[in-house]
Amino acid sequence: MLNKITTADARKKFANIINRVAFGDESFVLTRRGEPIAAIVSVKELKLLQELEDQIDIEDAWKAKNELGDPIPWEELKKELVL
Repeated sequence: MLNKITTADARKKFANIINRVAFGDESFVLTRRGEPIAAIVSVKELKLLQELEDQIDIEDAWKAKNELGDPIPWEELKKELVL
């Protein structure tokens, strides 16, 4: 369940919100002046989001690997990415 709460209300009810997220499988979107600015989600949901992001990265890497063209030397890529 996704709940919206202002940052001011969240400050007042912080302990309760954390318990609801940690033990009640709820999530909260923090708003300021009616605009969403952040979210509070359980560690379980965060891990799921990270796994989904990793899966997308892997799929993108396979697509790039299968693209035609000459490989870019590692040293050139490091310079381009400023690593």
